[in-house]
Amino acid sequence: MTGIALIDYGAGNLHSVHNALRKAGADDVTITADADRVRRADRIVLPGVGAFRACRDALVAIPGMVDAMGEAVNGRGTPFLGVCVGMQLLADAGEEFGRHDGLGWIPGTVRLIEPADPAIKVPHMGWNDVALEGAPPLLEAGEAYFLHSYHFDAAEPAHIAATTTHGGPLVAAVARDTIIGCQFHPEKSQRYGLAFLSRFLDWRP
Repeated sequence: MTGIALIDYGAGNLHSVHNALRKAGADDVTITADADRVRRADRIVLPGVGAFRACRDALVAIPGMVDAMGEAVNGRGTPFLGVCVGMQLLADAGEEFGRHDGLGWIPGTVRLIEPADPAIKVPHMGWNDVALEGAPPLLEAGEAYFLHSYHFDAAEPAHIAATTTHGGPLVAAVARDTIIGCQFHPEKSQRYGLAFLSRFLDWRP
């Protein structure tokens, strides 16, 4: 096994996530675009900012990467964390600039935030509460930093691990088996984010 694989597919928050993982206690995190290394990793982290389609296309363009992720996570149960668009890519599809396939690991669709109140601005940007749904792994209630215009519309309520509110409820985190994804940015969420990442590093699902 090869420690923590932080997947490098050109995501803009790659290095800030790397730095946050190190601050959270990781001493074996490797930034990599090597599918075989990802396949053999103890844990996998998929960062992401920007448009769903661009991130999906960049990930798919790495030879063998999506298959390696699937073998590790869905085959062996390797703990996986998706951050922001890295979480959104878990969905069946995203609707940004047309409809585009996601990984399909957690049923749902990534849709534009459309608040009923026109005074509520999009993107959803800044600090906001994280409220737990049920007893999700790793998460605690608190306040985290968000920056997104699209949200994960989960098909199964059981997969919603946490919510936040911005002109209505939005999914803040999803979880299934050894997979967790957060819409908030732990790398920008100071103590709350570092504590979350620390728990991910210790997670033994």
